[in-house]
Amino acid sequence: MQTRKFRRVYVWELPVRFFHWINALSIIILAITGFIIANPPAILSNREASDIYWFGTVRFIHFATAYVFFFNMVMRIYWSFVGNRFSSWRAFWPFNKKMWHNFLHVIKVDVFLANEKKPDIKDISIGHNSVAAISYVILFLLALVQVFTGFGLYSSTASWWLPKMFAWVVPFLGGDFIVRTIHHTTTWLFILFTLIHVYLVFYHDWLEGRGEVSSMFGGYKFVCDERLKQLAEDEEIEAPVDEEAMEIIE
Repeated sequence: MQTRKFRRVYVWELPVRFFHWINALSIIILAITGFIIANPPAILSNREASDIYWFGTVRFIHFATAYVFFFNMVMRIYWSFVGNRFSSWRAFWPFNKKMWHNFLHVIKVDVFLANEKKPDIKDISIGHNSVAAISYVILFLLALVQVFTGFGLYSSTASWWLPKMFAWVVPFLGGDFIVRTIHHTTTWLFILFTLIHVYLVFYHDWLEGRGEVSSMFGGYKFVCDERLKQLAEDEEIEAPVDEEAMEIIE
């Protein structure tokens, strides 16, 4: 039996965790209210329309959540320049040899479920693995599409200057119909990403047992000493560990 020492590593800082859960809740609310706006149910009532202003309420929730989604994204962009190495924009930059090596490893292990004959300690990702990092870049681009098309559609009825800045989007893309189609299609891409994301998070949590799920609540993951030493050697830094350590027998 091999004994390995694992240490607590503070990976996800508080602003990153706030961003994650605010973003998740915003996407859920935006998707539900967006589908209602796209195809509102017929509700029969003998009350005055002004007394059952439910559709206006749905629109208000959608637009208010859109502002939360937008400013939450701005905060995350800011934190990518001031946060730790795991939240830095450099962690999402795919154009280096080490990242592409890890990308191929994750595809091989996670997608094709193949085992490696000679496991490399460097393939243990402390923060995001390369596939996750690239997928988050794509998700960020999809979020920009939603911001531009959403505020573009809202600009004609908005009274605030922020959505009015996007008034050029609708005529630029060829009218309301095409913009609504892009906005609606991108929503489905968000839903598809969410399903895959949730599956992979629980998959890694079960397979590796390093606190993948709990880390987005408390910020800590458990990483073996060998991986931390390798990180310190590669980056010529002191390994980012917590003083508290625990031993796990495999």
